[in-house]
Amino acid sequence: MDQIEAVIGRTVDSLFRPPLDYLLKQVEKPARYIGNEVNIVVKDPAETELRFAFAFPDMYEIGMSYMGLQIIYNLVNKMEKVCCERVFAPAPDMEALMRRENYPLFTLETKTPCREMDLLGFTLQYEMSFTNILNMLELSEIPLRSDDRSERDPLVIAGGPCAFNPEPLADFIDLFLIGDGEEALPEFLELIRECRKQGLSREETLKRAAGLSGVYVPSFYEPVYDASGIILEYKKKWDGAPDRVRKAIVSDLNHAEYPVNNIVPLIETVHDRAVVETFRGCTRGCRFCQAGMIYRPVRERSRENILRIAAEQLKRTGHDELALLSLSTSDYSDFEGLAMDLTKYCRERNVSLSLPSLRLDSFSFQVLEEIQKYKKSGLTFAPEAGTQRLRDVINKGITEEDIYSAVEQAIELGWRHVKLYFMIGLPSETDADLDGIAEIAKNIIAIHKRSGRGGRFSVTVSISNFVPKAHTPFQWFPQNSTEEFKRKHDYLTERLRIKGVTYNYHDDAVSTCEAVFARGDRRCGQLLLNAHRAGCRFDGWSEYFDRDKWDELLRSWDVDYRFYTERERSLDEVFPWDVIDSGVTKEFLLRENRRAEQAVTTADCRSGCSGCGVNQYTDCSQEGSHV
Repeated sequence: MDQIEAVIGRTVDSLFRPPLDYLLKQVEKPARYIGNEVNIVVKDPAETELRFAFAFPDMYEIGMSYMGLQIIYNLVNKMEKVCCERVFAPAPDMEALMRRENYPLFTLETKTPCREMDLLGFTLQYEMSFTNILNMLELSEIPLRSDDRSERDPLVIAGGPCAFNPEPLADFIDLFLIGDGEEALPEFLELIRECRKQGLSREETLKRAAGLSGVYVPSFYEPVYDASGIILEYKKKWDGAPDRVRKAIVSDLNHAEYPVNNIVPLIETVHDRAVVETFRGCTRGCRFCQAGMIYRPVRERSRENILRIAAEQLKRTGHDELALLSLSTSDYSDFEGLAMDLTKYCRERNVSLSLPSLRLDSFSFQVLEEIQKYKKSGLTFAPEAGTQRLRDVINKGITEEDIYSAVEQAIELGWRHVKLYFMIGLPSETDADLDGIAEIAKNIIAIHKRSGRGGRFSVTVSISNFVPKAHTPFQWFPQNSTEEFKRKHDYLTERLRIKGVTYNYHDDAVSTCEAVFARGDRRCGQLLLNAHRAGCRFDGWSEYFDRDKWDELLRSWDVDYRFYTERERSLDEVFPWDVIDSGVTKEFLLRENRRAEQAVTTADCRSGCSGCGVNQYTDCSQEGSHV
């Protein structure tokens, strides 16, 4: 009876709700909400059996720059009787109107309220978007907690890199997809469609789904804590649930779906260009880098396939810029041939080419000189640490000689701006390592002066704060306190008062909050709920992050937040994310942790297998793959 009354109430509300045009005339950038872009797919709801809303928990401009959205959108809409529609977090002005007019969150393609879709799927790209997820559920009129949802509510699912520690969101997400979406999602959607045909309940549907690779259903597990809050074990509440959930892996990118009919946004986005993923994964083994661990092994697209996709995307979207996507562009095995082919192709068509994350060797400079012949943008280096000792601790694999020789080449070829990226708060860091950051910046300025090139030259030093992440060799290490980060920022401010040097740094309080959710457990669900009730949203944006509000939330929380941030873990501790099998063994991570303490480096996987364990699940010896 309650469900019938709820349906009647919503129907009455919709009859008296103002038209969408009424709202759009009152907001900034109404094109965020109208859809109708080039290359969108609109399927007749009457002709579909399963409707999936892909939710990006941030504004349109951010979400439409995410290539994963284009991949999933293309993949799902190629399925028979299944549709994928998009939904983004509304900007504050639009949200205020929606709340005032009782207007529910809707999809862009058909303006369907999200609560009427069969599935609502969130991509988890960064922890500070978690409050947006709760806000979007509330705007959708979907109960926030999984336990409070009824049979008529959509299944709420999530995937992406932050799903590798799903526990902070376990109270709110019905089901997580772990690993490569191209592998896990189609099989999952087919299963859901079959369950719906059979009229199965939510509980039975979740049980069926738990049998698929890469599917984690948090309600089937229960963490057991000791008196201090450390997890003793994970008990299974349903015997059929797997002991550990193994990530889904696309073994061959050449046979994986990749879009060429990309949606072309109607307004400017963060990245407005054609994008081709050249390979997935990384072999370098930086010990702080979660992506480098969870995306193993490296899988490459063939040169011919990349060129074909690039040509098709440019033709069908009209973009005048092409970018390559990977964790380290010049680590592609045939980078020289690919770079020369793309440079020639783009130059002939007056298309600009972006090659991010280059290893700045002689060939890379030849390519950069060719593609930036007339207008040279800044060159980017990421030493990460100020001294060789600390670079060895983090296994960065570059020396100061590498940096300075690259700078000399850049200056000789006419570059006049260098960007340097460093991370502070790394394990074993001392003030001497901070001094090294200033020393590198000062030496680069001196190199330019000695070159005799003259003219204006500048260096930008950007500092991020180390946040220990799950599934990395540094997952056991403590994070610096907010106060210690501030001290280090102030310390560097004094030492980087160098003519020609600009200094930027990341907010220390944001990094503390990020660390809580990066290594948090289910108790973090209450903190998220408290933050949502306090009005927190868009916490990854400096203009929306409320430092005082978060400080009060952390200090009034029943759990000491420093348990997650500043506490060093014992090597045998059970982690909230141990139920997830990333493919990389804990033994390998422990070995890398010990090597970090000894400042001993581990060679690039291309030089020989480092024994991370991922080859037990996939053949890393095949052409185009490396371990």
